[in-house]
Amino acid sequence: MANTDLIRKRLLEGLAIPAHPLALTRSRRLEERRQRALTRYYHASGVGGLAVGVHTTQFAIREKKHGLLKPVLGLAAETAAVLDAATGRETVLIAGICGKTRQAATEAELARSLGYHAGLLSLSALKNATVSELISHCRIVSRTIPIFGFYLQPAAGGRLLSYEFWRRFVEIENILAIKVAPFNRYQTIDVIRAIADAGRLDIALYTGNDDNIVMDLLTPHKVSSNPGSTPLRFVGGLLGHWAVWTHNAVGLHAGCCELARSAKPVPQQMFRRAIEVTDSNAAFFDAANNFHGCIPGIHEVLRRQGLLEGTWCLDPKEVLSPGQRNAIDRVCRAYPHLADDEFVAKHIDSWLR
Repeated sequence: MANTDLIRKRLLEGLAIPAHPLALTRSRRLEERRQRALTRYYHASGVGGLAVGVHTTQFAIREKKHGLLKPVLGLAAETAAVLDAATGRETVLIAGICGKTRQAATEAELARSLGYHAGLLSLSALKNATVSELISHCRIVSRTIPIFGFYLQPAAGGRLLSYEFWRRFVEIENILAIKVAPFNRYQTIDVIRAIADAGRLDIALYTGNDDNIVMDLLTPHKVSSNPGSTPLRFVGGLLGHWAVWTHNAVGLHAGCCELARSAKPVPQQMFRRAIEVTDSNAAFFDAANNFHGCIPGIHEVLRRQGLLEGTWCLDPKEVLSPGQRNAIDRVCRAYPHLADDEFVAKHIDSWLR
């Protein structure tokens, strides 16, 4: 496994990291062939990393009745290792870490043992914890595996996290990056201010704001009152949205980063593209129904491409919302240039081998 300094460097350079879905059979059992096919799809699309065991993978994989956390983490790591060996690449592996401190520490140990480079640390299980209790929890987990911080929006099970929390969080040495996903500009700025005020330029900013992906990647943030401070920017994304239409998303990420580094005026077409991506996300993530169908929506796009057989989730109640399928039809018709259907059709047989 690469050392932490190399992984930090890779993350700071900027990566496209999709959140890996879960392929299930009709009887809601792990479908290993299609699970591997998804990993092969993402790797062939040119992603720099994979996030596994996160919200898009379904938190329920941890439940004893399913017992899927280790198999799913292991399958992705094993498949990525084979692909990396064949191509000379190294995929940065991020494992979702959940629960209260004992569970989170155990999951961190598992992820490290399977070759994961960092843990995306969810604080959803500590909704009533104080800032000091949250920081203690994060420090304990960081002793086992480097941490990818995570600001998850409350609608998806997260909690509000103050500037005070983030300012103390970024003092933890073993923090590599932060996924900022509150879907809220004020709260996004809280995280950026904390990094800037601490001078932690070695912590990479990754957008998880699926409602603002392109603009997050294009926008320089000069939020510190410190004289001579460097503007901060999002260098990459760790996104459920990038679990679909991934090949073109990788190209969009690269284009946004090139523009941001150049400091040239942003072309009007990129502002249009920003709205197109957000509109697509609204359909996939079921924004009209408070994100109830966000995981089945991702599955539906992958099903249409043949990568998944169905939209089944571990929770039988987690299904497409009324009208969501029509909403997905609409954005597929409106934005064919965002899709990668031809790329998938060309390679899918080899991925499903």
